Amino acid sequence: MSVLLFFWHWLFAAFAMFWQVLWSLVLGFLISAMIQAYVPKDGLVRVLGRAGLRELAIATGLGAASSSCSYAAAATAKSLFVRGANFTVAMVFMFASTNLVIELGLVLWQLMGWPFVAAEWIGGLVLIAVFVLLAKFLLPASTVEAGRRHAEAVEVSGHDHGDMLAPGATLLDKLRSPIGWTYVAHFFEMDWSMLAFDLFLGFLIAGFLAVAVPATLWQHLYVTSAPAWVRTIENALVGPIIAVLSFVCSIGNVPLAAVLWNGGSTFGGVVAFLYADLIVLPLIDVYRKYYGWALALRMIVVFYASMVVAGLVVELAFGALHLTPRPPGGFLMQIETIAFNYTFVLNVLLVAVALLLVWWGRRTPHGHAHAHS
Repeated sequence: MSVLLFFWHWLFAAFAMFWQVLWSLVLGFLISAMIQAYVPKDGLVRVLGRAGLRELAIATGLGAASSSCSYAAAATAKSLFVRGANFTVAMVFMFASTNLVIELGLVLWQLMGWPFVAAEWIGGLVLIAVFVLLAKFLLPASTVEAGRRHAEAVEVSGHDHGDMLAPGATLLDKLRSPIGWTYVAHFFEMDWSMLAFDLFLGFLIAGFLAVAVPATLWQHLYVTSAPAWVRTIENALVGPIIAVLSFVCSIGNVPLAAVLWNGGSTFGGVVAFLYADLIVLPLIDVYRKYYGWALALRMIVVFYASMVVAGLVVELAFGALHLTPRPPGGFLMQIETIAFNYTFVLNVLLVAVALLLVWWGRRTPHGHAHAHS
């Protein structure tokens, strides 16, 4: 009986995490599909084709207004890159869409207090700035272009959809095109099918770790009795590594962040952990699929370094301003629940949209639709 109870708890925890981000997953993949169907190859070169301040600001704003799920953000960033966006700009979009969104701030406020909301948003801008600087020196143009060719090949070979573009001279014309929505549906299914196993594995492992691994195990990875400067650096270095090992992505890592904070981690160590939902192991495999190992490995190194530096900057800045909070006593861990709330409503609506889109795409055989492109 205890074994069955464990499996039930495990599967429920995995599903609860999936449920919490389902609507943002669907929305993110829908945005990615629309970019692929409506934006021609090299169509983003004029707007996001270089890593200037204007382009970086646009990408940051678009990211903050979009999905908060790291898987969907990765898919959208890949689509922007393949359509002609500068790689650094595409990655800035991905950072913004997982660190600067309102939903994440609300969950942080509820579990950890306003200083963590401020740290996440202000530190998110620091994270983007550090990444842009490091990318300039550590991501060679030749490796980036090889990654673009790999991503283009993946997009074409996935279901041979590479040149499907919705007809119409303007975006409004494209949105009115039935064939255009057929193309959106095909790209939507292609992205889902490419990442379905990674999503399933990621949430399954995250659920298992949440149930089977005591919170104290993660806490013990932090140094708690050492000189302040040693603790500050070590905690910032370890925070992202715990995120990689925990497999928990997006908003799902906030509860574990609360456990780490109340278990003795430094402020910067927790902030660095929160940033690291973009380097969990399933997502590393996604980067490998999208861009090939050469670029993926460099991405991980630059991402990790950016997260550590941003965590340290936040730690020092908040400390200098005397804004670093203290962990509350008697902390009671809050778990994700499935209830009738805004998440429930958004999940139902977005899943209905996804099912309608898939139905529409399958009404027209791919070959027939392709013939009209």
